[in-house]
Amino acid sequence: MASTDRVTAAVLIIGDEILSGRTQDTNLNFIARYLTTYGVDLAEARVVPDVKAEIIAGLDALRTRYDYVITTGGIGPTHDDITADSVAEAFGLPLIEHPEILEIMTRRWGGAELTPARRRMARVPEGGTLVRNQVQGPPGFQIGNVFVLAGVPTVMRGMMDDVVPRLRTGAPVLSRTVRVDGAGEGVIAEPLERVAKAHPALSIGSYPFFGPEGYGSNLVVRGRETAEVEATAEELIAALKGLGAKSIARVDD
Repeated sequence: MASTDRVTAAVLIIGDEILSGRTQDTNLNFIARYLTTYGVDLAEARVVPDVKAEIIAGLDALRTRYDYVITTGGIGPTHDDITADSVAEAFGLPLIEHPEILEIMTRRWGGAELTPARRRMARVPEGGTLVRNQVQGPPGFQIGNVFVLAGVPTVMRGMMDDVVPRLRTGAPVLSRTVRVDGAGEGVIAEPLERVAKAHPALSIGSYPFFGPEGYGSNLVVRGRETAEVEATAEELIAALKGLGAKSIARVDD
């Protein structure tokens, strides 16, 4: 498990449609930003097909390495929605039809008899707790440190509101950006590396840009201690002076 002074999470994105390019994933960006607000570091993300062995392998690797795992996709009513089956098998648990989900669906469809396809969405590993869905459709579920959410972005976002209160949160990560115009990464690499090595507790990254107004790089300093982040951004500005850049300046994050 992750150390007690850092809370980590991973995302397992499930779906052939993501890997084929037919559907563009937007969930990862939302989850990363959402978790960062609560001091939870998204440390890894994987995309796997609708293949049980692949889902189980990914899940087993991630849930033993990180504090939490969030899966998206594969909990609908069709034959290729096998996330619940895969999660249950990974935990060695039987699948049951959750009575509360059956009740929710019965109310939604006006008391009509639930088809076998609809009943598939009521299946949860035994002992799992529901993740409320404030948007539409059945809930997701939690088993151990794994949260199983829908793949539809609007539904997934609604479910995240019920996930975060269950997490052990940490100190939020702060970031400061130094924009360098008119100097490429080949020029700034050496002083950037020197500053980064002097502050191993921080994450310092270079993100180049090219456009009609020229080229350069945004240098982002990230960490949890405000004073160190601020001081390192200023140290970076000082280290880059004299390298021929058109301008070096702090920008709002």
